[in-house]
Amino acid sequence: MPLTYSVVIPAYNESSRLRPTLDTLLRYAQEQNWDAEILVVNDGSTDDTAQIVRDYAKAHPQIVLVENPGNHGKGYSVRNGMLHARGDICLFTDADLSSPIAEARKLFDAIGQGADIAIGSRWLRAELQTERQPLYRQAFGRIFNLVLRAILGLRYADTQCGFKAFRRDAAQCIFPLQKIERWGFDPEILFLARRAGLRVEEIPVLWAHSEGTRLHPFRDGLRMFVEVLRIRWNAMTGEYAGSAVASPEKLR
Repeated sequence: MPLTYSVVIPAYNESSRLRPTLDTLLRYAQEQNWDAEILVVNDGSTDDTAQIVRDYAKAHPQIVLVENPGNHGKGYSVRNGMLHARGDICLFTDADLSSPIAEARKLFDAIGQGADIAIGSRWLRAELQTERQPLYRQAFGRIFNLVLRAILGLRYADTQCGFKAFRRDAAQCIFPLQKIERWGFDPEILFLARRAGLRVEEIPVLWAHSEGTRLHPFRDGLRMFVEVLRIRWNAMTGEYAGSAVASPEKLR
């Protein structure tokens, strides 16, 4: 039986980028003959993001608008989209498609070969970056990566790339446990995946820096550091315990 796919897009005031992104996703899904849904999670936008999605959904029923109760952050949006997703494989991607949607095939292939989760990486093969981040953002990323290794024991080259795919049952295992709602959610879901014994593969992908990103490396960097400490504290105090975390064998 053919696989089904869900593509989750967290969106906050994305009216300037959303139309070309939806056109690209619709065209690619048709070319690949995917049975796919596209879930746009509106994070309390003050522009016409939600109306754009509604208009597209009238002509394309595979497009679904998911509304957050106000502005809660990217992590909340990804979790909300993933918990609404119905596909066998669930991918989340940024609204600017910094990684082209065609790169999803690499992640899906890794899942087809046994991974529970496949994460895109900008740094396993840095030459695949068609437009690099400014140097100060690269430096922040490297420092943050060292913090994650020291505090959470995460050994990935790139935890923050907004291009990650999950078996649906793996997503349903992890995302109900997620507590970080803003930028620090990526290491949390990878930390939870390791606790659950899930197989995570890191895959080099094409990627281009977008000037429209809203991450402030200093203000949000401090917040992310605090969130990493919160993840460790949650683990130490049993905040992640008592929930139904499946073993890899049960997921297959």
